[in-house]
Amino acid sequence: MTQARIVNFGCRLNAAEAATIEALLAAAGDGDTLVVNTCAVTQEAEREALAAIRRLKRERPEARIVVTGCSAQLDPARYEALAEVDAVVGNRDKLDPAVWRARTGAVSDIMVRQDFVAAEIGLAEGRTRAFVEVQQGCDHRCTFCVIPFARGPSRSLPAEGAVARVRQAVAAGRREVVLTGVDLTAWGDDLPDQPRLSDLCAAILAAVPDLARLRLSSVDPAEIDGRLFGLLADEPRLAPFLHLSIQAGDDLILKRMKRRHSRAQVIDVVARARDVRPDIAIAADLIAGFPTESDAAFENTRALVGELGLAHAHVFAYSARPGAPAARMRALPESTVRRRARELRDTAAGARLGYLAARVGGMADVLVEKSGQDGLDAQGVRVRLTELRPRGALVRVRVASHDANGLTGVPA
Repeated sequence: MTQARIVNFGCRLNAAEAATIEALLAAAGDGDTLVVNTCAVTQEAEREALAAIRRLKRERPEARIVVTGCSAQLDPARYEALAEVDAVVGNRDKLDPAVWRARTGAVSDIMVRQDFVAAEIGLAEGRTRAFVEVQQGCDHRCTFCVIPFARGPSRSLPAEGAVARVRQAVAAGRREVVLTGVDLTAWGDDLPDQPRLSDLCAAILAAVPDLARLRLSSVDPAEIDGRLFGLLADEPRLAPFLHLSIQAGDDLILKRMKRRHSRAQVIDVVARARDVRPDIAIAADLIAGFPTESDAAFENTRALVGELGLAHAHVFAYSARPGAPAARMRALPESTVRRRARELRDTAAGARLGYLAARVGGMADVLVEKSGQDGLDAQGVRVRLTELRPRGALVRVRVASHDANGLTGVPA
């Protein structure tokens, strides 16, 4: 029997769910299924998924191809109509073991669950990190986004469930856990007493002392509370890393996006984070070419990249999503959108090189991956080691050099 394969697109939440699907297929003894876990954030992500489906069928014509994820949730008929596709599974069913045991060709009920069905921990051999899904869905309505329609309303995994999953990951040898969700900083809003994400982090760190490193995936700058800044200041196991969902650096565009923060508020969040944790790395999601974006508005976003000194940036070329309010706004020419995305990526690449250059001569704590030759440091930067170290080791290194791919470290 051949090995089942998952082709994953999109966010860290999709990555966590892909690991669960992989484990469910293995438990079902299914080595003949290929799963494409789609993303609906951009048209390009959907084009890549369609290309992957065609490629997989060419490579393994005998395999059964199943499509799932947010794009499949929003438009199941599009994938059902493809000759290469045997089944479409919606987001409500993608984590249900019975779906993968059944191996039927039927399209699943495409309605989104209103309860919380979290991804089980994917614990394949050889990995040093685990993604733990603690939140699903979104209650906000940013004008460019259709993900709330694909994922449903915000739901939280109770703290005891999250702690249990982190314990499971650590018992299986994971040194780092990454908390994931669609709107991670909304965790707790639907739970009794409405705890905050900072409360969950504190509970995990207290209850799982053997966890070496806890990392947060993307967070909303409007929802970071004072206790989270306190944890960054006082808890060395909370990674010095904030990935902010910023999207734009111009106040008018932020208003038209229906974001809940201003440019000044983002700058204040980053300054406060650096004040309490000087070694913190700041990452950001940014959109280039949003409808009505003027040259001046774009320059405000590009300038913000340098002002924040970003270590990482994920730049999206704006893509109209059917059903999203922004799709009805005055669009920019596609050539302008592509050019601005390219320029913004170039600016972000320059900021990243500046950040990496400033790290040379300093120290880093590297979680060694399976090659034994490299890994990720606490700030999420890839570090090549000058000497082999065991997989899963946390190695203190002195940073000797940098390039566009990351840092080189000499074990101390």
